[in-house]
Amino acid sequence: MDAWVNVGIVLTLFYFIWIFSWGKKVLGSAKLAVLFAVIVTYLIFIQFPGFVWVPVAIFLIATFGASLFDKMHIFK
Repeated sequence: MDAWVNVGIVLTLFYFIWIFSWGKKVLGSAKLAVLFAVIVTYLIFIQFPGFVWVPVAIFLIATFGASLFDKMHIFK
């Protein structure tokens, strides 16, 4: 199996769980949260596949770039 297919599957599961947990808190219903997560995940991975990498980039910048930005005093 191609490595990019595996990355896509992992990202799909990660986004689905992330959107589901957020939707469950906000919507208050697990059934609505599943429906919402399915629709959003479908739109991200089928309709707009280039959008998949935007949250990945934001996550990487927030995780690894936060200490770099603190050292460089960009936001002060």
